[in-house]
Amino acid sequence: MLKSLSTVSSGRLADGREIFWFDTDRSGDLGDSSSGGGSWRDETDRRRLPPTATTSERRWDPLLREWVTVASHRQTRTFLPADDECPLCPSTPERLTEIPGGPYEVVVFENRFPSFSTRATIPDDGVVLDPSLYVRAEGHGRCEVIVFSDDHSATFSTLSPERVRLVIEAWVARTEALNAMPEAEQVFCFENRGTEIGVTLSHPHGQIYAYPVITSRTQVMLESARRHQLTTGRNLFADVLASERSSARRVVTSNDHWTAFVPAAARWPFEIHLYPHRHLPDLPATSQEERDSLGQIYVELLRRLDGVYGIEMPYIAAWHQAPARSDRELAYLHLELFSIMRAPGKVKALAGSESGMGMFINDIAPERAADMLRSARP
Repeated sequence: MLKSLSTVSSGRLADGREIFWFDTDRSGDLGDSSSGGGSWRDETDRRRLPPTATTSERRWDPLLREWVTVASHRQTRTFLPADDECPLCPSTPERLTEIPGGPYEVVVFENRFPSFSTRATIPDDGVVLDPSLYVRAEGHGRCEVIVFSDDHSATFSTLSPERVRLVIEAWVARTEALNAMPEAEQVFCFENRGTEIGVTLSHPHGQIYAYPVITSRTQVMLESARRHQLTTGRNLFADVLASERSSARRVVTSNDHWTAFVPAAARWPFEIHLYPHRHLPDLPATSQEERDSLGQIYVELLRRLDGVYGIEMPYIAAWHQAPARSDRELAYLHLELFSIMRAPGKVKALAGSESGMGMFINDIAPERAADMLRSARP
C-alpha cells in the first residue's frame, strides 16, 4: 500500500483567490521523483490583478423544475491559448501564470472565471421576473481548478501511480472542505478532455464544483433509490452493481475493491461506470486500500478508452458523490466515464432528439462497447 501520501500548503493569489499545493510527503516511501516539494516554494503571486467580480445568478425553470445558472462574466475566460501562453504552466521569472512558485505536483485554486462563487452577485440589469413563476438567486458556491501535473504535455493516463494517488488525495481533501461550506449542497469532481468536449485549456486539469443546490440529475437518482429501498429494503446502486457483477456481460474490468462496467442503458457510445464494492457516500469515505486500487483501475480504464481506436479519446469523467447534508444513506459513490467519439473522426452530436427532447439514441450497443473496451490494450 502506498503511504505517507501528501503535504498541503496554501496561499492567496494576487486577487485574493485561494490556492493549495499538494506535494508528495518525502518522509514516506512513495518514491515519486517528479517535480514538487513545497518547503522551498516561493508562493508569492507577483502579478497585478484586478479584484474578481462574479455576476452569477440562478434562475428556476418552473416547467422542468430545475435551476439554470447564468454567468455572463465567463464570456471573457481564457480560450485555447498557445502552449507558451498556458496559464496552468508553472510561473517563471519571465512569465507569471496562475500558479506561482515554479515546478509543482498537484495544485488546486479558485477559478478566475467561476460559474459559482461565495462572492457572486446578481447583475444590476433591470430585469424583472414574475415572482409567481420564477425565482432568481445569487449563484453562490465555489468553483476550483485542479491541475494534475506541471507537465503541459501529460494526460491523466500518463501520470505515475504516485501522482494519481496524490490527485485522489486532493479530491478527498477538497470534497471534505467544500462539503463543510454553508453555501455548498453537493460537491462534484470532474475532468473534461478534448476540444470535442469543449475544453478551453489543453494543460492536464480537472475541476471541482461546490453547487448551491443538489443537481436535478442527482435528485432523480436519489428518488429512484428511495423508491427502490421502500419497495425492496435494499440500495438500488448496490443492486445494479451486484447484477452487473453476476452476469459479467458488460463488465470491463475489476479488482478487489472496484468494478467497472458499461451500463445496460448507456447513453454514450462509450460509457463506463465505476463502483466501489462497498456502499460509500463519497470519496472521503474510501479507505487507503480503496484509494490505492482506485488509482490503478482508473488509469487502466482511461488507457482502454484510448486503446479502442488508438487515439486520445475525448472524454468526461464525472464523480457522483452524496449531497453534503441530505440523503447520504441513499447515495452511492460512483464514477461515470464517457466519450462522445463513436468512430475515428466522428462524434455523437447531441442533436434533435437528445437536445430537444432529452431522449438519447446510442449508436453502439452497450454489450458491443464492453467487448471493444475489454479487447483494447490498457
